[in-house]
Amino acid sequence: MSGPDADTGAEVLSTTDGWGVFTHGSKALRGYLRRLRAGGLRALGRPAIVAEGPAWAVVDGDSALGMVTSVFAMTTAIGKARQAGVGYVGVRNSSHFGAAGYYASLAARDGLIGLAMANDIPSVAAPGSRAAVTGSNPLAYAVPAGKHPPLMLDMSIATVAGGKVYAARERGEPIPATWLIGEDGLPTDDPASYPEHSVLTPAAAHKGFGLALLIESLAGCLTGAATTWQIRSWLAGDPALPTGHGAAFLALDCAAMGDDLPGRVDQLIDEVHAAPTAPGTERLIVPGEIEWQRFAAAQVHRIPLPSDVLASLRESAEIAGLDLGGYLAPSLGRDGIGPGERHNLAYDI
Repeated sequence: MSGPDADTGAEVLSTTDGWGVFTHGSKALRGYLRRLRAGGLRALGRPAIVAEGPAWAVVDGDSALGMVTSVFAMTTAIGKARQAGVGYVGVRNSSHFGAAGYYASLAARDGLIGLAMANDIPSVAAPGSRAAVTGSNPLAYAVPAGKHPPLMLDMSIATVAGGKVYAARERGEPIPATWLIGEDGLPTDDPASYPEHSVLTPAAAHKGFGLALLIESLAGCLTGAATTWQIRSWLAGDPALPTGHGAAFLALDCAAMGDDLPGRVDQLIDEVHAAPTAPGTERLIVPGEIEWQRFAAAQVHRIPLPSDVLASLRESAEIAGLDLGGYLAPSLGRDGIGPGERHNLAYDI
């Protein structure tokens, strides 16, 4: 890949690891490398605008690395919003793009509200189904604040993202029975059954299913991208073939629409922090607060890596013919990590 494109991919993955969202960070690198080697991802692919108006555009990703296309698309949406107040950019011919929250945060960093979403090959049941009907389509938003970090939510429309099930499977950890539905249509707590013999459950049943179809409409139907079973799996599919993923990015220029949005968002966050709490809860937190705390700690202590991420990076290094030995050191620990996480953090990189 070109230097700037490689930097973009590295920035997205390392930022995601810095947030502590290890399922969507550098752990995915080995999958991208395999596709780059086989040709399903085009190392020199160039995303380009193929249709546009004052407040919208459609981008063809040219099967470039999903991060490259997505940063290009969100940057375009921000530019449209600066001119028209709002900007929508739809993407076709893309691939897995990592953490949707990264692209939403790009808008918030520039003082705009950002939304990012993408479709995927079906892996999530619909209420009442025994098989996958929709993808675990991600949806993220970021809202700029003033004294506080941006509000930021990055969610799958499934009860959990498939990456969390894969992580539990690799680590040999149990999962709640609410995450998966087996081939008999009944809940299962066996992570080893996924994805061959089970599918993800939709978040809040019909609510997650409904959001999945909205995302499919905005990221797939509207953009001309592949939809549902037309999409190829970026992990299990033929790495020599493009996956055809779609995505959608929206930006809203806060300054053009209202006075002092950051200050009003600060007030909102303060109200949440001051709300009465249940026994055992010290203070309520807002979406993104833990991730920004982890990111700030990572600037000081580097990024502690779970064992499965470390194993994936070593495999990536083998694919690329690199020696990671000089880049790894025993973990120094980090503030802001939730209970039960620290036992998996063996190394910093």
